Amino acid sequence: MEYYMWIKTFHFLAFISWMAMLFYLPRLYVYHAEHIDNKDFVKVVKIQEDKLYNFIGWPAMIATVASGALMIILNPSMLSSGGWLHAKIVFALLLLAYHFDNGRYLKLFREDRCFKSGKFFRAYNEVPTILMIGIVIFAVLKPF
Repeated sequence: MEYYMWIKTFHFLAFISWMAMLFYLPRLYVYHAEHIDNKDFVKVVKIQEDKLYNFIGWPAMIATVASGALMIILNPSMLSSGGWLHAKIVFALLLLAYHFDNGRYLKLFREDRCFKSGKFFRAYNEVPTILMIGIVIFAVLKPF
């Protein structure tokens, strides 16, 4: 079972990378929305958004989900160890939905069809923090 701890370590590292993208991409959306009239700025930020989502976000998300699934496959008894894992999985699914919603906004910005305000994206940027707090509490404290 020694390899299990390596998979768990990889899962943590992938999750941290994924969270970095989920924290920063909406911040880029704030800048994009607030400087929409500055075409040179928008041109640069579009490149940043695209690279962050596609070259960091997607691989980190896939690695997180795959390593999490592998841990459950290797240790299926976790599914009967209490409701904490089920709650964590629900929060992880919400994080996946948030990831894909970021992709939707990326497409809208790419096509110059996103008209949400910087204020909207400042609030939107808090969603992954709330979900992450829940995931960490469920995984570490296993409250139920």
